[in-house]
Amino acid sequence: MTHEQGPVPAPGVRHRKRRLQYELIGCGLHGHSLVGTDAAQVRPGDALLVRETDDGMRWHRCLRCDAWLPLPAPDRPAVQTVPERHTIDLPLRGRPLRDRYVLRLIAVDRLVHFLVLGVLAVAVFAFAHERERLRGPFYRIIDAVQNGVGGPSGTGRHGFLGDLDKAFAAHTSTLWVIGAVVAAYALLEGVEAVGLWLAKRWAEYLTFVATAVLLVPEVYELTGRISATKILTLIINIAVLVYLLFAKRLFGVRGGGRAEEAAREHDMGWQALERVHPGPVRNGS
Repeated sequence: MTHEQGPVPAPGVRHRKRRLQYELIGCGLHGHSLVGTDAAQVRPGDALLVRETDDGMRWHRCLRCDAWLPLPAPDRPAVQTVPERHTIDLPLRGRPLRDRYVLRLIAVDRLVHFLVLGVLAVAVFAFAHERERLRGPFYRIIDAVQNGVGGPSGTGRHGFLGDLDKAFAAHTSTLWVIGAVVAAYALLEGVEAVGLWLAKRWAEYLTFVATAVLLVPEVYELTGRISATKILTLIINIAVLVYLLFAKRLFGVRGGGRAEEAAREHDMGWQALERVHPGPVRNGS
C-alpha cells in the first residue's frame, strides 16, 4: 500500500537514522509495507505495528523502513483485529535488502553478457555454415574497394579485415568449436544471472569461480593493447569478487555461511523490529 506521506515519526517514536536507506528505495519502488489498515480495532499488543491516539488517528509502522504513517480508522473494516505475527510476511530490510540490490545489479551485468555472447555464438555458427558461399563475394568486394582508392589488392594481415581473412582461412571444425565455447560461456552467464536474481547461494559461488577463472585472460589481454573498456571490465570483475568473498562470506571467509545466516537473522525477523521499539504512546497528534 503506497501513501504520499513521507517517513513521519509517530507520537512517542524516536527517529532512527541510517547512512544509506536501502529500505526507502524499496518503499519508493513498491510502496510502504503496512499491516492492520483494514482492522476494526487496535489492541495494546499491536503497539509495535499500529498505534491509535485519542483523536481516532492511527499510526501504522512500515515493516521495511520503520516510517510511521497517520491514517484514519477504516469506515468498513475487513477484519476484526490486526493480523498475528505468524501470518505476516516480513519484507527484506537491512543487509539482506542491500545484498538483494547488489546481487541483482550483478545479475543485470551477467544478463547483458548472456545476450551479447548469445548473439556472437549465433553469428559464429551462421558464418561457419555459410562461409564457402560468402568467401567469393567477400574478397571481390574488398579488392574492388581497395583498388578504387588506389590501395593494394587483398585484405592484409592486420585490423578487422585481417581477422576476417583468418576466419575464412580457418578450418570449419575450428569455427564450430569456437561457436560452441562462446555458446557455453553465454549459457554460464545466463545461469549466473537467474541464480543471482533469485539470491541463490550456489549462484554466488558459481559467479565467484567463473569470474576468478576468466580474470586470468583479462589480465593477459592488458599486456598487449590497453583500452578503457578492458580496464573498466577488469575493475568491475574485481569488485564483484571482493564483494562476494567478503560481504557474502564465501569459502568460510568472516565466518562463512553460518555467520552470513546469523547476520541475516540480525537484520530480519521480529527481533529486528523490536530493537527499534517506538516506546510509549502519547495521546494526541
